[in-house]
Amino acid sequence: MQSMSWRSAFYNSIVNTKLELYIAEFAIILKDFEASVPAKDLNRWQRQLGQLPKVENIELIVGDSVSLNAYNALTAGDIAKTISVLKNFMPWRKGPFNFMSINIDTEWRSDWKWNRVLPHLQNLAGKKVLDVGCGSGYHLFRMHDAQASQIIGVDPTALFFFQFHCFKQYLPSLNVHYLPIGIEAMPTTNYFDTVFSMGVLYHRQDPIKFLRELKDQLCSGGQLVLETLVIDGDENTVLMPKGRYSQMRNVWFLPSVGALIIWLQRVGFKNVKCVDIDCTSIEEQRATPWMETHSLIDFLDSENMTKTIEGYPAPKRAVLTASVS
Repeated sequence: MQSMSWRSAFYNSIVNTKLELYIAEFAIILKDFEASVPAKDLNRWQRQLGQLPKVENIELIVGDSVSLNAYNALTAGDIAKTISVLKNFMPWRKGPFNFMSINIDTEWRSDWKWNRVLPHLQNLAGKKVLDVGCGSGYHLFRMHDAQASQIIGVDPTALFFFQFHCFKQYLPSLNVHYLPIGIEAMPTTNYFDTVFSMGVLYHRQDPIKFLRELKDQLCSGGQLVLETLVIDGDENTVLMPKGRYSQMRNVWFLPSVGALIIWLQRVGFKNVKCVDIDCTSIEEQRATPWMETHSLIDFLDSENMTKTIEGYPAPKRAVLTASVS
């Protein structure tokens, strides 16, 4: 991946759109990305991207797995080398992906989440979409498959950025872009038809500020799709863990659905609805050869799997939708 190519592609994609007004702001917030990544990691990941096979005539096929298909099959030697390269980008958490016949079995079955969310989306065809906390970009490709016309993901995690580019570098004309920044760095655009935030809210120390930041990206009539951890209780119930929650250090607030609806309404969202509630299963989140460290089963009480090892309620996730005037 050439150092500037992803930035140039993004800038070109927003010419003649409302986002063109913010090119100077984007240039400022994006220019220091490479300086912010430890040099040893940046050099290693860029070098590994360059080691992936030089293949033309690539086809993107999106189903439960996001797949790159090469018309000319890789040799056994190429496959072995490619597996070795892709493993340098471990852990692979969100997916699944298939890279030229190599199945990347990620920790999360993110296709399950997408299938829960999909029935509740406004039609994405021809729409402008933002995914906040996009991880490796799996859902960006699902949004492309739903025929969204402009797709941008934001996530400050450098490893996820390079995982995305393992695939995107073969698809230079695809209008799907990943900005390695947090939502707090985004200018207020009021531009996007749909804003997704899935698995982020509980990591924020100020959830109300975060909800306002999401609202600032939506155009009039736009839809928010919010997926987050919740707990049972009435509209006054909010859990703030004393320390870790399910072994995660950076979990701050787990509201009840009722409390979360009030938060969204107070921020100014309209038509707030909870459209899905699901307990995370050890089949949906688990260790694999592509994510070999501990996963959900290790974070639950082995004698009572309705509890985390800290004694809190086991992970339960809700999907809410809302709109802006």
